[in-house]
Amino acid sequence: MTEGAGRRDGELPDDLTTAEAGMWQAFRNGSVYDLSSGDALVDDPHGGQPWGPERTVRARVVCWLLLDGPPALAGRVSSLQLVGVRISDTMDLAGGTVVPYVELRRCRFDREVLLPETRFTTVRMVDCAVPRLEAARLHTEGDLHLPRSRFPGGIRLTDAQIGTDLLLNQAIVHRDRSGRSIAADGMTVGQDLQAEMLESHGEVSLRSAQVGVSLSLRGARLLNPYTRHALNAPQLTVERTLYLTPAGLGSPLLRGTTPAQGTRIQRFECEGGVRLDDGRFGDALDLEHARFTFTDDQELSLRRVQTPELRFLGERPARGRVVLSGARVVNLMDRADSWPGPGRLHMGGFAYENLVPRGPFPLAKRLRWVGAATAEYHPEPYERLAAVLRAGGEDEDAREVLLAKHRRRREGLPLAAKLVGYAQDWTVAYGYRPGRAAVWMAVLWAAGSLAFARTEPPPLKSGEHPDWNPALFALDLLLPVIDLGQAGSWQLHGGWQWLSTALVLLGWVLATTVAAGATRLLRRS
Repeated sequence: MTEGAGRRDGELPDDLTTAEAGMWQAFRNGSVYDLSSGDALVDDPHGGQPWGPERTVRARVVCWLLLDGPPALAGRVSSLQLVGVRISDTMDLAGGTVVPYVELRRCRFDREVLLPETRFTTVRMVDCAVPRLEAARLHTEGDLHLPRSRFPGGIRLTDAQIGTDLLLNQAIVHRDRSGRSIAADGMTVGQDLQAEMLESHGEVSLRSAQVGVSLSLRGARLLNPYTRHALNAPQLTVERTLYLTPAGLGSPLLRGTTPAQGTRIQRFECEGGVRLDDGRFGDALDLEHARFTFTDDQELSLRRVQTPELRFLGERPARGRVVLSGARVVNLMDRADSWPGPGRLHMGGFAYENLVPRGPFPLAKRLRWVGAATAEYHPEPYERLAAVLRAGGEDEDAREVLLAKHRRRREGLPLAAKLVGYAQDWTVAYGYRPGRAAVWMAVLWAAGSLAFARTEPPPLKSGEHPDWNPALFALDLLLPVIDLGQAGSWQLHGGWQWLSTALVLLGWVLATTVAAGATRLLRRS
């Protein structure tokens, strides 16, 4: 009997094996075809127990059913639902259109599954052993489910279009010949992409991918320490939140939520670089309790990321870099012990509007955080922090940040300018503590008055001088722009002349520093 005839009249083709004949009838009936033995060890599709002819169907027959299968029995809807079945040879549906519902559970494929440019309604391959899934430009109207399945040769979903959800929860995926475990550049997912507790051995590539709701990598382990990236996802767009957070273990009720305190959890762990440059995240980028293991050349790259909230709450990476250059966020939620040290944090052009520290984050540590981000002096991180603090009503802390900026700048100045900087710092703290000027003026005035009270110098012109007044004389020396008629009327010699010169110089230093501070104050206003 020909294949076409078998499809039209629904009769069994002559060359089917017993297992295939049972699958044929189950397809027409829309029922589950289960060839499991009942022994968990034997039925494990990932184990070493052999599955004989009684559990084997040819891939050609499976493709025949899906692409050109027989009509359903009266009152039934045809579907392919297999459990515990071994599929021999290569399952090749490339370019085809599959109308029936497809669900394969605990099945074992001898060779790769080829689905490039194939169209499905919904396809589920749950807890299956698949040497490799090749599905570039796959199109599904509904879900693509691959949970708990294993792919020793990787998965390719480049430019695939998933109508609703893509599930990779607890899947184990190894690298292909190019070093990628999951190649999904340009993929579009209509709703959620869930890869919770995924175990990836190779690079997960999601360049320019788009996710309609959220992308969850809760509890995932991305392992690719030998090359540059474990997660390579520049220009990734997620309409809601990207979760690189823990997953709860043991209860299905915890799936899809960040576990509560006290729950047994599995962290998100990444051995290898992470690249999320130019990413767009509609609600948040969540790194709570994430653990990153980098080499010295690897980094967590968030260049030019845009998101309303960045939850930088993971463990401090012992090596590598964190790069936030050009990123723009509204709320920065962080912990003091999550940030790397000097030379390993880069924040040039990083813009944030609000700081929401989780736990104690005193200003001294916040200043060290800014300092760690600037190997050489750059004013922008200090000015950004000061602006955010001032907007939150913390004017005193904002002044401390700007003072720290000037002290950092002073470190790279020539010796003469550095000495002037120290003088400005000691006197009026670069104008951010103008009250110090009055204190220094009072101290110098008192000291000068007491010193000049011990002498009475001769006048420059006899009969054309005021009465000698040590206090007014000292004040006239200290005030560079006010003439009280004392300083130019008396003739000093020796040490007194040196003292008067010192008071004049100190007066000028105080005056110029106060003027500079007033100018900065007016600019801020």
